[in-house]
Amino acid sequence: MHLRQFVRIAWRLGVVVVAVTVALGSGRADPITARREGSRIMFRSGTNPLGAYQAEPGVFPRPDIGDRQRRGGYLHPLYTPSGLLVTDDFPPNHVHHHGVWAAWTRTGFEGRRPDFWNLGDGTGRVEFVGLDSVWEEAGAAGLLARHRYVDLVASPPQDVLEETWDVRVSERRDPRAAYEWDLTLVQTLVGNSPLELPEYHYGGLGLRGNWAWNGPDHGAYRDSNGMTNRVAINGARSRWFWMGGPVSNGIAGVVILCHPANFRFPQPMRMHPNEPFFCYAPQQAGPMRLEPGQPWTARYRLVTMDGTPEAAELEALWEAYAAPR
Repeated sequence: MHLRQFVRIAWRLGVVVVAVTVALGSGRADPITARREGSRIMFRSGTNPLGAYQAEPGVFPRPDIGDRQRRGGYLHPLYTPSGLLVTDDFPPNHVHHHGVWAAWTRTGFEGRRPDFWNLGDGTGRVEFVGLDSVWEEAGAAGLLARHRYVDLVASPPQDVLEETWDVRVSERRDPRAAYEWDLTLVQTLVGNSPLELPEYHYGGLGLRGNWAWNGPDHGAYRDSNGMTNRVAINGARSRWFWMGGPVSNGIAGVVILCHPANFRFPQPMRMHPNEPFFCYAPQQAGPMRLEPGQPWTARYRLVTMDGTPEAAELEALWEAYAAPR
């Protein structure tokens, strides 16, 4: 296969077609590939897993999880270059947490209050709709997927938002080996009614870290303000946030970079005091409103890496993301 060979694979699932793009590795013996493996699109460098996009809902990891918790349309697992896991899925203390995912929590829509985050309440859900294509070219890999936010309080259930995820995966070797996951999220209202988002402490883009970091004394955390105390981090506004620590066979971590074009940048953060859960929640800074005909766009980059990076290294990653040359 030539280095710049372009590969496109299309799936049509339901009424919407969504595209996935994957690129060959730059300067490596092994290309980066994306292949459908059951309900996932799995990204690999040769035989080494980089991570996956969960398309259709997969099989529950435990039999005690209720059917309302079925969910697709998120990233998990994500790995470091040495193969260490940095995300978690269906953790026992919050089964609705899924690697890297997006949802709104407290909402107002046509007089109802669907919750698209806490799926066990049964008032809302986020559905995977489809994939358009898969692509491969030199130096990157990615996908374009479509999701649907459904109000289950309405009778019959009513579609509220259409969401696209444009994901691009690439490899970084300066200043250290790392994998970059670029996510551009776009939400568009289906009808003519706005979606009200009252002030609330979580909801938006979530990140659930490895179960090894669960508990108040496990894991390590840092934000761009120099804070390392998770209680102090909670509610602050930051350009980037890193979580990591020991796992089964090494030290792993992931940083999430907030793009300066995002609404209310730097966005407020939710950091759980006892669990490795984080989210960028712009509605912490006051009520928001998504309007018909005005798509909502948010951009983030996640970088998975081995070891514990210095703050200056994380700041350099953000600067490269915010103002690429």
